[in-house]
Amino acid sequence: MVKTNKLKKRMKDEGIAFDVVNTTILLIICVVTLFPILFVLGRSVMADAERALRPMALFPRTLDWTAYKYILGDGSLIYNGYKITIFRTVVGTALGLLVEAMFAYAISRKNYPFRTILTLMIAFTLWFQSGLIPNFLLIKTLGLMNTTWVYVFANLMTAWNILILRNFFAQVPAELEESARIDGANEVLIFFKIILPLSKPVLATVGLFHAVYQWNEWFTAVLYVNDNTKWPVQVILRQILSTAIQSEVLEDNIVAVAPPAVSVQMAMVVIVTIPILLVYPFIQKHFTKGVMIGSIKG
Repeated sequence: MVKTNKLKKRMKDEGIAFDVVNTTILLIICVVTLFPILFVLGRSVMADAERALRPMALFPRTLDWTAYKYILGDGSLIYNGYKITIFRTVVGTALGLLVEAMFAYAISRKNYPFRTILTLMIAFTLWFQSGLIPNFLLIKTLGLMNTTWVYVFANLMTAWNILILRNFFAQVPAELEESARIDGANEVLIFFKIILPLSKPVLATVGLFHAVYQWNEWFTAVLYVNDNTKWPVQVILRQILSTAIQSEVLEDNIVAVAPPAVSVQMAMVVIVTIPILLVYPFIQKHFTKGVMIGSIKG
């Protein structure tokens, strides 16, 4: 009896010690993760003099919104850049999901004759790609240069996403499809009425991949778009961060004197980052589940 009580006490003490260590580690991770976010947010609304006096401060004593007024003032390309970014994120994600899901569904069917060869061709692109010059010639031949549709079609399909969807679709019980065929459903109805509704977790995961990529991607605009009115907001951010020549991006602004470059850069980071951070929590619950389900077996 005494040994049992000692064992229970020891296990309780070890559990408390584990909780303390685990909580401490998680708190350190949270601090390390939150510090850059709070630092950038605080610096974007901090006066230049206070920034020099308090180089590591997170929270400003007085708020200075000059950088935001400068960026979001009249004549700014930020608004137009947001329209382009939202367009490519919404349309690119929707079309990418549809095309990838249709392709993945076809190669997941065991009775499809070209299943193996198409899967090998898709997997081949994970290791070997065509390169910049062939891609540039292809985009030019298709007439997508200096158009907003280049953001959608140039990044429409990803081999990794197709393989994730294929593995998930292959796990759907064949009995469901057989029952639907007995009731007179064709492949299109089976795909849209049975397969897609059962695939919400993996679709949410792949959709998140597309949305984050489309929101953050800027290299396509640098290669294929010369018109700055068709630039996404990330390219405008890149111009400010890399060249610090705000006059090329912001014209006829309501702020007479340009704020310090650091304030403008920090404010741009906040403006570009916050929207995707607000969307992520709503689909986070599907993220891990979708990845795990789609990668259990091939």
